[in-house]
Amino acid sequence: MTANNPESKATEQSPAAIRVRNFLVAVAAIALTVAIFLGLQTQNPSATLTEMAEASTPYAVAKTNGKPTLLEFYANWCTTCQAMVSNMAALKEQYAEPLNFVMLNVDNSKWLPELVEYRVDGIPHFVFLNDKAEAIAQTIGDQPRSVMEENIKALIAGRPLPYAQTTGSFSSFSTPVTPAKSATDPRSHGGLPQG
Repeated sequence: MTANNPESKATEQSPAAIRVRNFLVAVAAIALTVAIFLGLQTQNPSATLTEMAEASTPYAVAKTNGKPTLLEFYANWCTTCQAMVSNMAALKEQYAEPLNFVMLNVDNSKWLPELVEYRVDGIPHFVFLNDKAEAIAQTIGDQPRSVMEENIKALIAGRPLPYAQTTGSFSSFSTPVTPAKSATDPRSHGGLPQG
């Protein structure tokens, strides 16, 4: 009786039809896997720390060109620095005209005076310099793009930074040389050095 039933014929599939269906499912799965793989590849940072540093404004130029500056102390081994590279590259692309982006590698002893001057003890360490090259704020560690952008907008406009002195996740760093204490050290508050 079931052989004459039209419903049972519609639900039965020939072995050839099953093979075609399985083949199409396999092709769709492969195509989806390739699409996901390629999609993930395009989400990797388009810039590296080294490339950004090479394209950054030289520190000497930034100190004299009359533009505000975002100074970033970084190291290639710093995972937090690496995690922020795509956001920083996007911000640089957006604000490169009115703002100097300067990157100083803490592993380069050339920058030792600046490491001491800005008291770098964790990276990434960001120093915001006004158009007269005076440090007006510093942040340390991972900063959300929105926080960095609000600080950049305020720096360009000459307003107080809304997120000054913030600290996020960072990599510890010790300056290779400790500065000698002196009466002119701003942390001495005008007192005499104590022996």
